[in-house]
Amino acid sequence: MPKTRDPWLDNAKMVLVTVVVVGHMIVLVPTSTTESRVYDFIYYFHIPAFVLLTGYLSKSFRYSRRHLWALVTTLVLPYFLFSWLMAQFRHHVGGEPMLDPIWTDPRWPMWYLAVVIIWRLATPLLRVHPVMVPVSIAVSLLGGLTNQELFDLNRAMGLLPFFVIGLYLAPEHLALVRRRGAWVAGLVGLAGLWWLTQFTDDLWSTQFLYWRAPYAELGAGDLEGMWIRARLLVISLLAVAAVLTLIPHRQSFITRMGRWTLVVYLCHGFVVRYLEYEGFHDWLPNAPWPAIAISVAVGIALALFLAWDPVARVLNYVVDPVNSVLKLRGRTTTGAGSR
Repeated sequence: MPKTRDPWLDNAKMVLVTVVVVGHMIVLVPTSTTESRVYDFIYYFHIPAFVLLTGYLSKSFRYSRRHLWALVTTLVLPYFLFSWLMAQFRHHVGGEPMLDPIWTDPRWPMWYLAVVIIWRLATPLLRVHPVMVPVSIAVSLLGGLTNQELFDLNRAMGLLPFFVIGLYLAPEHLALVRRRGAWVAGLVGLAGLWWLTQFTDDLWSTQFLYWRAPYAELGAGDLEGMWIRARLLVISLLAVAAVLTLIPHRQSFITRMGRWTLVVYLCHGFVVRYLEYEGFHDWLPNAPWPAIAISVAVGIALALFLAWDPVARVLNYVVDPVNSVLKLRGRTTTGAGSR
């Protein structure tokens, strides 16, 4: 009997990948205080939330032939393929210098695939005992003391706690944010987060929200950097919980779209880059809020279009060529965890 999919999880995946697209569209808005606050607001929670959900959906990963093959077909192959495609696109369409190296130094947005591959391979170890949660926090705090750019190890270490916490979340834990009326607390939490964004530059730079650069590059001493990252871990976890309270529970048109999050994630960057090359920011009004509203609307429309079944099924032949072909032949590979 096939396993029933939880519509809340598919809804969450679609909502979060849409926020990722919106976050990248906000970058195209002319810089202003308002634009910076909206950008920071999104970056406090959207990647941590995506990582936590990825961890939750990765807990079944094992060193089995089926799981490792699925990892190769659904993550490793797309990583190498789209890293090359994005490099060619940025060079030939955008006139940028050819990226070098292409694969060992993942560029926007390929870093996420690289770190998920690392985390998935480490999952059997990370699932040994709940003590790995505080261990992952220690790795994150200490990770800012070094600079390991190979396969974006800096970010793999920085964001590791969210992935590990996701691994240890049980359905009853998620039930807390799915309770009736939890959305009220979620709105209060996000209102508090919006209030906090006005102080981001006073407390820590936006660069800290990328969980990537070493503390020294951000102008912070070792202890100061670890103290900042520790506070951001707490703030981001609370923000993630607040966002998850707002995820719709029922099946709707976005539920089916949640199956195509990898298509949205890998393909939206080409459209965003093209809009940047074509001077999208010059088309926007000078007033910050109308400009932001237009960019958000375009981001949402782009995510919905890419996840629209007729479009997503075609694009999936590039995103997941092996399983797309096997599906035509009546076979699929599963077991790498949901994307």
